[in-house]
Amino acid sequence: MLTALQNVLSSNPAGELFNTFEATEHENLVFCYDKPTGLKAIIGIHNTVLGPALGGTRFWNYQNETDAVRDVLRLSRGMTYKAAISGINLGGGKAVIIGNPDELKSEAFWRRYGKFIQSLNGKYITAEDVNTNSRDMEYISLETKYVAGKPEHLGGGGDPSPVTAYGTYLGMKAGANRIYGADSLNGKKILLEGVGSVGMHLLEYLKKEGAKIFVTDINEQKLKKASKLYGCEITDRDSSYDLDIDIYAPCAMGASLNSDSIARLKCALVSGAANNQLEDEQEHGNMLKEKGILYAPDFLINAGGVINCYAELEGYNRERALARTELIYERTLEIFDKAQTENITTHKAAVLIAEERINAIGTLKMKM
Repeated sequence: MLTALQNVLSSNPAGELFNTFEATEHENLVFCYDKPTGLKAIIGIHNTVLGPALGGTRFWNYQNETDAVRDVLRLSRGMTYKAAISGINLGGGKAVIIGNPDELKSEAFWRRYGKFIQSLNGKYITAEDVNTNSRDMEYISLETKYVAGKPEHLGGGGDPSPVTAYGTYLGMKAGANRIYGADSLNGKKILLEGVGSVGMHLLEYLKKEGAKIFVTDINEQKLKKASKLYGCEITDRDSSYDLDIDIYAPCAMGASLNSDSIARLKCALVSGAANNQLEDEQEHGNMLKEKGILYAPDFLINAGGVINCYAELEGYNRERALARTELIYERTLEIFDKAQTENITTHKAAVLIAEERINAIGTLKMKM
């Protein structure tokens, strides 16, 4: 993918790219290109101290390669913390594919991508993410064993989004417990931004609890489906941050927690499934804290998907995956306690717990 790399470096000189690597402590960034199929992929491997890097493949029509590189670096780093804080033996990785999935997806496309993954010899294991599904993983599995989220008829765990939604729901209940003294969501006004696979499953839990749900999304069809199935009130994204709500649940793309949105939010809790919700981890984590909004760290409460994939690598067992996911509730409360005791943001508290485990296991391995 020489052309793509040149485009990235034209606005981000090589020295700056390696400075970014040093700052984020990434191990590898792999560019994959195949002209016949139109495949343009970037695989980021952040950290493999705890095990091989696992992370989904996101298929998105990025405006340019620089945005794609930035996304894969942020997402793969988040996967490292997600695995570490969940107590599973995986490292952090992620892949992004540049282009329109409606135009490019085919068996040949995915099998070529599978060959690229195989060439990494197990350092990276892929799975589903935005605009990819278990059928795609099935094609990839024809060329490599380093793939999770395969269909159940192939011994896989299938779509991990229901488990991701379950963990997010538990994290939300833990937040409600801390704020209101009980974890019931009955009557709570919740804004759910993004009604894709995870968001739609999360809606089912919220509806059963009797929450008052507002939804927003860039896809009109998904909004209509959510409204029909769960009686949600559709709201415009631009004005949604001004709603008088109890809980904001970001479940779309990242960076929705920024200076503008946080200033406008009228809620007590932020708890959603999106990755990298804080546009700037330090600035916007502090901004939430100063405003008195409790933040359930995204990479903890949305870890159900990676937990489900890990269970697949062990020999898939649904009950085991769900049992491990249920630990998210107590871990979320633990992070709230740490943040309060040390007077730090909840995001910082979660990062510290994850890094403590990585450093401890890394030191243990060095002594072997």
